[in-house]
Amino acid sequence: MNTPSLQKPWLKDFVLLAAIWGSSFLFMHVGALAFGALPTAAMRVMIASLFLLPLLLVRGHGPTLRKHWRATFLVGLTNSAIPFACIAYALLSITTGLSSVLNATVPLFGALVAWLWLKDRPHGSRILGLLIGFGGVALLASGKASFTPDASGLSTGWAVIASLFACLCYGISASYTKRYLSGLPPLVTATGSQLGASLGLALPAWWLWPAQTPGLQAWLAVLAVGVLCSGVAYIVFFRLIEHAGPARALAVTFVVPVFAIFYGVLLLGETITWWTVGCGLVIVMGTALSTGLVRLWR
Repeated sequence: MNTPSLQKPWLKDFVLLAAIWGSSFLFMHVGALAFGALPTAAMRVMIASLFLLPLLLVRGHGPTLRKHWRATFLVGLTNSAIPFACIAYALLSITTGLSSVLNATVPLFGALVAWLWLKDRPHGSRILGLLIGFGGVALLASGKASFTPDASGLSTGWAVIASLFACLCYGISASYTKRYLSGLPPLVTATGSQLGASLGLALPAWWLWPAQTPGLQAWLAVLAVGVLCSGVAYIVFFRLIEHAGPARALAVTFVVPVFAIFYGVLLLGETITWWTVGCGLVIVMGTALSTGLVRLWR
């Protein structure tokens, strides 16, 4: 009799990827508090570039990257530079758990952008899913967002907007990749995008670099988010797509908040409310329907 692990050899990668990406909110939070949002985002993509580039060259993809550098560098702005900066900014005033729940709307925005840009019109339960998903976002935002500045001049309202804008950028980059980068080796797209994001964030990060050098904990956090949550995660993600297919790989987004909330409660002393959990379930339900992972009818 086959065991579940043998029947589904991709399951370990699925859980591993969810655990890794769940930790990214923790590391980004620690880094952003010490370095600031833009320097943290910049170091994440720069470290990931240094990790991925040798792998790309060893596999002989250097000529392919040179041929398609413009397109891959451009997607790096919308797939890494802007969203990472937005998430780092948001984590200065909202919890890692809330940020991860909002991040679960990435497939929702991806479906919406594909509809508007690629004319991939949803039908049946997918339309219902869009309505349910964005309704869950509205409920969550209404209970958590406030535009009243705190002592540091930040507000949860702008943090929620920044998180959702990051998800919109992910959705745009997904459609851009499908339209202009189809057929490229995933490692080429990943490495090129991280290099492009590094170039885009280098000057703002230098300009906003903190006057006081952060401590060892902050440096370890940005090293972890660069190597583990970007470099290693890309490799696991591409392997998951190969072994389990894109639909199952996409579903990892639903599990990431579970790990992020666990890390936040255990290591940062954060609290999670039933309102956040309930709205998160509504968002996940809508996302599953809108992406076609779950269908009520055709």
